[in-house]
Amino acid sequence: MGLLCDADVAEVRERLEEMANPVKLVHFTQEQNLEYGREARQLLEELAQINDKISLEAYDFLIDKEKVAEYAIDKVPATVIRNGTDYGIRFYGLPAGYEFAALLDAIVAVSKGDSGLKPESREKLAQLSKPLHLQVFTTPT
Repeated sequence: MGLLCDADVAEVRERLEEMANPVKLVHFTQEQNLEYGREARQLLEELAQINDKISLEAYDFLIDKEKVAEYAIDKVPATVIRNGTDYGIRFYGLPAGYEFAALLDAIVAVSKGDSGLKPESREKLAQLSKPLHLQVFTTPT
């Protein structure tokens, strides 16, 4: 039995129709002692089955050290959303609830290769003189 019911699958399929190009989900997990690890991977597997432009690679955080270092992953479960470019987008934990909508938005944006930012925002960001590390934390309530 999947995490997404038939109605959810239909809605997700419709939302992902906006995808322009393929997207790769690179997922990091570990087999034991990981809260929501199994569910996070199952959710990503279901997404990859819904749309053929989504592919999934899964790695073990404890075993696949080269991939962990390549993507600078420091906790699991972790999911990288990328196309030919790694934009630095990372989801940690189980992307459920509001985070699931954000995950879908990120997948579509990466597939289009466009953040959707207005020109004014792009101009301000272009003025940054050093790298910026931005994190958004959410918690279920």
